[in-house]
Amino acid sequence: MTVLVIDIGGTHVKVMSREHPDAVKIPSGPAMTPKAMVAAVRKVIKGWDFSVIAIGYPGPVSNGRPITDPHNLGPGWIGFDFAKAFHHPVKLVNDAAMQALGSYEGGKMLFLGLGTGLGTALIIDGVLQPMEMAHMPYRKNRTYEDYIGERGLKRLGKKRWRVHVNKITEQLKAALAADYVVLGGGNAKLLKELPEGARLGDNHNALFGGLRLWQDEERQEEKKQQGKRKS
Repeated sequence: MTVLVIDIGGTHVKVMSREHPDAVKIPSGPAMTPKAMVAAVRKVIKGWDFSVIAIGYPGPVSNGRPITDPHNLGPGWIGFDFAKAFHHPVKLVNDAAMQALGSYEGGKMLFLGLGTGLGTALIIDGVLQPMEMAHMPYRKNRTYEDYIGERGLKRLGKKRWRVHVNKITEQLKAALAADYVVLGGGNAKLLKELPEGARLGDNHNALFGGLRLWQDEERQEEKKQQGKRKS
């Protein structure tokens, strides 16, 4: 089983696989619709070998389907049939959840994705729980994302942004009784010092998360192949 991993973000769509681990970046933004995304991805993966697809989606997901359009992309994502569009089986999860899966090292982990928006996910003893905390109120009638997402970085500047990243990380770690926090997303590299109990993630972990989404099916396929060889 060969997995194609698509990590959809507000600035770029990143495409990778185990055979192509260096992500190919496709510009996204407010004009990016699901049809445009599929067309752009199909262009860059010509010649790639894959059998299934894992998609990280920048918004809430229920039963493998988007339930709202992303705040930073174009419309049309709700109800879109990704498997039909790509002609391959697809598993779709929240993008923070996919990166969290790839970052997980046991215990109770909180993941915060510092990118165009703010992605959040919690993993407890290997069980993934995507969360939508980005748009919850934080202070002065603004949300967590307003302070530590891209808008917050531009409004506050790096110094004040870092202060709020530390405060929010410590606050959420304590509230959720997390063993540790992984700070991922493209803007995590701007941090000079990490809050206590936090470590940096890596956008490349989205690849490992996408592979883990199909891990059970891959094991089942391997068992079937082993059974055929024995017979």
